[in-house]
Amino acid sequence: MPRIIEEIEFRNPSRARDQLNRLAGGLPEVIVLERLRIENPGGFDRLSNSPTALSYLITIFSYSKFLSETVLRYPEWLLQLVVSGKLHHVLSAEEYEDRLAAFLLDHGTGPDAVPPPIDLARFRRQQLLRIVLRDVLGLGSLADVTEELSNLADAVLDLTYRRIRAELVLRHGTPQMMDAHGRPRECGLSVIALGKLGGRELNYSSDIDLMFVYSGAGETNGPQPISTKEFFKKIANRYTELLSTYTPEGQCYRVDLRLRPDGRLGEVCISLEGAVNYYKHRARDWELQMLIKARVSAGEPDTGRELLEFVEPLIYSTTLDFHAVEAVSETRARIHEKLAAKKVDAGLDIKLTRGGIRDIEFLVQCLQRLHGGREAWVRHGGTLFALFRLRDKSLLSGWEYARLASAYQFLRNLEHRLQFDEDRQTHTLTDDPEALEILARRMPASANHGIASADTLARALDDHLEEVQELYERVIHAQRPMYYSPAPPEDFAGEIEPTVEEHVVTASNLMRFLDQRAPRLAQVLNQANLRRGRDRFEHFLEKMLVNPEWLEQLNSNSRLADCAIDLFEHSQYFADQLIRHPELLDEVSRACDSPEFQLDSESPDDSTELRRFYTRQMLRIQCQSVFLRTPIFDTLAHTSDLADAVIAAAYHIALEDTKGATPPSASSYKPVDQMVVIALGRLGMREFDLASDADLVFVLPDADSSEQLFWTRVAERMIHVISAYTGQGVIFTVDTRLRPNGREGALVQSESGYKDYFSKRAEAWEGIAYMKSRGVAGNIARATDFLHELQDVDWRRYGQSGRSRKELAQMRARLEKEQGVRNPLKAGRGGYYDIDFVLMYLRLKGAGIFYKVLNTPARIDVIEKMGHLDREDAEFLRDTATFYRAVDHGLRISAGHAEGNLPSAPEQTRVLRELADRWTPEHLHDRSLDAQLARIREGTRQFFDRIFG
Repeated sequence: MPRIIEEIEFRNPSRARDQLNRLAGGLPEVIVLERLRIENPGGFDRLSNSPTALSYLITIFSYSKFLSETVLRYPEWLLQLVVSGKLHHVLSAEEYEDRLAAFLLDHGTGPDAVPPPIDLARFRRQQLLRIVLRDVLGLGSLADVTEELSNLADAVLDLTYRRIRAELVLRHGTPQMMDAHGRPRECGLSVIALGKLGGRELNYSSDIDLMFVYSGAGETNGPQPISTKEFFKKIANRYTELLSTYTPEGQCYRVDLRLRPDGRLGEVCISLEGAVNYYKHRARDWELQMLIKARVSAGEPDTGRELLEFVEPLIYSTTLDFHAVEAVSETRARIHEKLAAKKVDAGLDIKLTRGGIRDIEFLVQCLQRLHGGREAWVRHGGTLFALFRLRDKSLLSGWEYARLASAYQFLRNLEHRLQFDEDRQTHTLTDDPEALEILARRMPASANHGIASADTLARALDDHLEEVQELYERVIHAQRPMYYSPAPPEDFAGEIEPTVEEHVVTASNLMRFLDQRAPRLAQVLNQANLRRGRDRFEHFLEKMLVNPEWLEQLNSNSRLADCAIDLFEHSQYFADQLIRHPELLDEVSRACDSPEFQLDSESPDDSTELRRFYTRQMLRIQCQSVFLRTPIFDTLAHTSDLADAVIAAAYHIALEDTKGATPPSASSYKPVDQMVVIALGRLGMREFDLASDADLVFVLPDADSSEQLFWTRVAERMIHVISAYTGQGVIFTVDTRLRPNGREGALVQSESGYKDYFSKRAEAWEGIAYMKSRGVAGNIARATDFLHELQDVDWRRYGQSGRSRKELAQMRARLEKEQGVRNPLKAGRGGYYDIDFVLMYLRLKGAGIFYKVLNTPARIDVIEKMGHLDREDAEFLRDTATFYRAVDHGLRISAGHAEGNLPSAPEQTRVLRELADRWTPEHLHDRSLDAQLARIREGTRQFFDRIFG
């Protein structure tokens, strides 16, 4: 049991013990297991002892509350999956229909009887257990998962339709209509799926959008004849009710019929003739576009196919007419306006936000409509398949296809994990840090860049949303998108200068254009060794071409051009940022023209301006770091100053917002700066970096404790301003878990509460962590005095008693075991934590001396002067700390997020080596990066062992 809990806690620490204790304790669910033990002892033993069953159990308990409850109620379902072993292929709709028929028989429903809603919902739940396991175990791709979810729905729809129809035929006879020769023929109904089901890309908890179309007017031939319209209306109503009924097992599917002709005002089912007339004469443009995804999902297929064949020429344009595209883009704009009107506190909707799932679908469908009349190959209801076919026909570049496909898969995987937790139709991200951390760990490994955290999730999401927005604007809103323009003839010699709109983006054409318009820039570009960043820089130059001032800025300032090229070569992250926001070129110019860095003095007074301020200053800092080769610890100090400014501004914004919304309980109380904000960890040491988390705690003087609730609201608002995810991304992530009692402790605590905790209950590592702390907002002088007093408490408890050595060694061993494999540079054997723990321990020996702030080099200097380090060890630690920080910084510069290991791709390794060499001493350049790392890790661990034994 402990092993299982440990594995589950990685993905969901708050749920693991509760769920597993229920499995092992005396609660009602165990009765189900006891029944299984009695009725099927072998099955129970397999669940308890089979490694495969345990693996499945761990997976489900870690990922889905909804399915955890299912396993507790129906443990035999998990056993059936183990025994069958059929998790490695996609089940077709026919296979699911066979399974459903057998399931209904087992539950007492005859072979022709209409199934009760509870059995349909129970069957869906059983099959979702299998699909989720395939999904999270990596046994199926996103396309496989959505196809299976769609096949499952098709099976339920078809079997249910056939049985309802058969029941009505017994009562009213077979529906018939007259053919063109006056002879009666059977009349059928097609269940047409739209939306994600139509595209075979259904979600775990989607509505299913349906439309019912029957062959034509007539009547049934039974003893109680009725019109075909009434017959099929009865089917449609019964069908919808059966699928949508709430039961103790939940719903089977929520059916949405609002996409039918005339929407809510239209008939629940429509004849083929009526549908044809509607789409020919009255359908709005978006109604034609949504038929791109339409297909017959159940019922008699001929009627639906005839309708879809008729509307196909109406959907796809045979000329490049942008009127339809503009109409759809206006619809998109209205969606975004409505979304923006909602409060930010409601959370980010990954489906409807700018750059979200809906934007990708709109973009794909617009291109399909523009080109589908001439290129039938691009007509496909599935977004991923359509993207591939658009690329195949060169209607999207390879780069555009890769970005859009990657974003779509990331967003859909994220959407799935939001939905299958509780079987809820949701697309909204929470702003709860712990919930985001769990969500990040549930994402496929490829989505987390190797390290699963809320921060990496937020940054990856931000990257994808911004890239999709940029591509949407580029592809859709350009008056004549670049790849629609014909290529210039081979014999073009430049007699007539091409306009920007006529310019085709290929390397040769671009250079020809630059030779004419920006010759000095063209010369710089020709001389530059631009390899990894060439495609992105050419994309960036496209943006320059539409603004002559930007182009001239690059052309007239060769140093700026060199700086920009250097940044594009070494940082995909900042390259993409400049492509999305070319106006940031001004910040690059400021960075390259001045060797000194100083923060702008502006003080943003709202969260949007604060994000823009942070983005501009961060770009300037990192441009200087890369191009001017600023020493690594100077760069980290600049980044820390920026984080301090953001926190101070957020403090002011949060205080003013809270005073206006929920003022202090005492009208005479004047909140100003009484609550102090203390930074720990990297920010506490002034070694904050791009994509670092900020470890913050909030402390209140005892005299102000009566207003703790007010200040808690201020702190919560502060955190939200800084780290809440919006369409513009996060500023940085705030982690408050280093407060007394961690997550269980109050967010804002009194000074006396802190001192009491650290003098009596804190573990050694908690107390010592505060040796890397400083005040960053509120009354800074008071924060400094408080931290001085707190250090005295720690020194008396740990420095004098000698307890810290053993406890720190144990803590370091635990971190290596838990994080070393995923993050070897930091937590692995000989990683940066070895240096940090040694310095904390040696520093504690002199904790009676208080320092307001010490970064790593300063800590080494102080400890050396105290006599706890000899000169050779001190020099080794300086080199090692510089090397680790330089490598970590290079990884962050390149990708925009933290990485736990060296890259495996040779080109990425080359870029990282070039960056690290700029910030490390010459004598560390004598071997390859991985060889240098191996040497440093071995030396660091030997030194650690000498100190800790």
